[in-house]
Amino acid sequence: MAILSVLDVLLFIVGAAGMLYQGACILIGLFSKPVRFPDAPMNKRYAVLISARNESKVIANLIGSIRAQTYPSRLIDIWLVADNCTDNTADVARSLDCNVIERHNTELIGKGYALTYLLNSMIESGAADPYDAFFVFDADNKLDKHYFEEMNKAFQSGFKILTSYRNSVNLNDNWVSSGSALWFIRESRFLSNSRMIIGSSCHVGGTGFMFSQEVMRRNKGWKFHLMTEDLEFTMDSILHGDRIGYCGSAILYDEQPVSFAQSWRQRLRWSKGFLQVFRYYGSALIKRAVRERDFSCIDFTLLLCPFTLLGIIRTVLGLLFAAFGFVTWSSQFGSLSGWINMIVMAVLGMMALAALTIIVERDQIGATNKELLAYVLSFPIYMFSYVPISFQAIFAKAQWKPIEHKG
Repeated sequence: MAILSVLDVLLFIVGAAGMLYQGACILIGLFSKPVRFPDAPMNKRYAVLISARNESKVIANLIGSIRAQTYPSRLIDIWLVADNCTDNTADVARSLDCNVIERHNTELIGKGYALTYLLNSMIESGAADPYDAFFVFDADNKLDKHYFEEMNKAFQSGFKILTSYRNSVNLNDNWVSSGSALWFIRESRFLSNSRMIIGSSCHVGGTGFMFSQEVMRRNKGWKFHLMTEDLEFTMDSILHGDRIGYCGSAILYDEQPVSFAQSWRQRLRWSKGFLQVFRYYGSALIKRAVRERDFSCIDFTLLLCPFTLLGIIRTVLGLLFAAFGFVTWSSQFGSLSGWINMIVMAVLGMMALAALTIIVERDQIGATNKELLAYVLSFPIYMFSYVPISFQAIFAKAQWKPIEHKG
């Protein structure tokens, strides 16, 4: 049937293009020098935005690392929204000389809504006016002491939006935390770094990014409320013609889930968010890629493409057509076997990439060689779990739920 052939060709093109692009990024990341930014005067004023929900155990670690920066502390103000907290997060933040706004809304739940509430409050009171740019961090983060100094260099070089190197405070807790941590380190070294080198746009993660006063005013604060509000912000910015930069010398340490159930829930939300973002922004990205010849839009169309959904549609149609006698069963089982083999090869490739990431980023990873070998071997399990997660995301109504952090 023609429709099956069309889907086969589409899946092959998307899959092959994605793999070739990833391969090119790996080679660029291996053999090209990272982008470095020139020294810049430390005279810009920054606001730190933190959305915290019951984070009294860890918030002092982040605030302490901000206070210990080499950048002048008088130019950094911390603004925290205590979002539906039932502990003393707000009191802890106030005791550490932070600006605290409390929010109580059990209907509009999620980080995006909390950031909207925080920035709206700052705009209405005029508190947002003095700042040149705004940083967004999660409450469980820690920062290298040069973080703001390095991000300031990149900001003063002309970037309106920037993301940073994302490391982990607990990579060596177990195979779950290591899988997530290696994924983000790989993304920093072999994706964001390579995008900077070739002149494409990067994308911001859920934490460790900044945007200028100009971008904030254009968005009238924060208007992004999908399941992955960071990715939504990225797509909106690219469609406005912004190039999102990456500062690899600004290092952030994030706490990863150690429970497989927590990790599953988190990645289910991310997968659902990818589908939402593709639904709302996919066609606009494709149009801009064609009209403006914007490579960043091609890049992120490949990133957002719902490969799992297309694969399910292709499989279901093939089985239905075989059941009604339009095609043979053997041809459909052969196609299904071929796609399964491709998935297996892709995951094994990711295991090799995890090993490569460990080799080239060894100085940034705190774990013994024995632990790292175990994590490379377990990485395919972590990656394979994305297959059922992506499948579940198509049908599930994923909701934002807090992840307990231990610091």
